Amino acid sequence: MDVSLRDVTEADLETFHEQECDPEAARRARWRPREHDAFITHWKNKVLGDPTGFVQAVVVDGALAGNIVAWWAGERRFIGYWLGREFWGKGVGTLALTRFLELEPTRPLHADPHEGNVGSVRLLERCGFQRTGTDPDGHVLLVLS
Repeated sequence: MDVSLRDVTEADLETFHEQECDPEAARRARWRPREHDAFITHWKNKVLGDPTGFVQAVVVDGALAGNIVAWWAGERRFIGYWLGREFWGKGVGTLALTRFLELEPTRPLHADPHEGNVGSVRLLERCGFQRTGTDPDGHVLLVLS
């Protein structure tokens, strides 16, 4: 399995929207999928339009598998990711996040998946993130120093 990262293009956004709308993915992430136009606008303006963000597409054997993003929220640098369900449980997340962390120099780096998203929490811990607590909304707070 060849897992690589590349810059995200606007052409990738349709696939990302489909992945966000997957009912099981949204349930695990405790995320309400955005309507198509709102999703595209958010990605174009807030994600791709953020000059301080680091945005990478995850590609597996030539297929677009998802994305990993780092952004600033106040004084903290966060990461987030989303992979299509067909890529879950195959080591794609671990390989992609490991490669992303080699390219993203900022430390500490924060993540806050929902506590019910056990696979995501385990992925972050495998990649060196440490739990620092849980917020009142049920998000596990993790940091990579």
